[in-house]
Amino acid sequence: MSSVYDSLVPYAEFSRVGFVNMLAFRLRYFTGIITYFLNVTVYYFVWSAVYSSGQSFAGYNLSQMLTYVSVGWIIRSFYWNTIDQEMAYEVIEGKIAMDLIKPVSMQWMWISRAMGESAFRLGLLTVPVAIVVALVFPVQGPSSRENFALFLVSVLGSFFLMGAINFMIGTCAIPLQSILALIRAKFWLIELLSGLLIPMSFFPQPIQRVLAWLPFEHIAYTPLQIYLGKLDHATALRTLGIQWFWVVGLLVLAHLWWSRASEKITIHGG
Repeated sequence: MSSVYDSLVPYAEFSRVGFVNMLAFRLRYFTGIITYFLNVTVYYFVWSAVYSSGQSFAGYNLSQMLTYVSVGWIIRSFYWNTIDQEMAYEVIEGKIAMDLIKPVSMQWMWISRAMGESAFRLGLLTVPVAIVVALVFPVQGPSSRENFALFLVSVLGSFFLMGAINFMIGTCAIPLQSILALIRAKFWLIELLSGLLIPMSFFPQPIQRVLAWLPFEHIAYTPLQIYLGKLDHATALRTLGIQWFWVVGLLVLAHLWWSRASEKITIHGG
């Protein structure tokens, strides 16, 4: 038991370092509250115009859609991370050489750092954004206590999905060296296909069936569906199981991709 504890201690320290490092950027998160509030405001007026006739679209009425948008941006402030950008900078500057000599898993080192950063954002960004948005906009509460508990588990899954995807993108910096365009493409792809900008039920049925085979909708769409009570208990559990299947699958795939890419790594910098 002590050996397991000892193996986890370094990752707890990486999480602490990730948390402490964010203290240097506190002002950025105060401005982030304004940024997220403005995003919700823009979509509030957009969807209010769409629903001006009073009709429901794709199973959503105006109140549900406004809640969907508001809660979607709130949880995004928690699960989003920049592992790929930071890895790219370390590869370009040669700093990743110091990480390679550490007797730890590179993948879990980066995810642990992201955990610390997300814990920091939870207190300084996610909760303040939730309070401000809930005070200004008509945000509905969760459909039930049970669904709220499942929603929290799903949001945690969203964090690990983003962590695994970003780690794989960051690993691409080893063979490609410059991945700025790849990071931008990933950003817009996930914004759209995660269901954050528009629910997946608004897409044509053939496209929905194709996207259902991909992990992206489980980043935002799945937790928001659970929050709003759009899924019955059995379907919610099944969808949650699929989400965490993707979490495990992508983490394993990210590990294999790193193992292969790191065999031919070139360190730049001096």
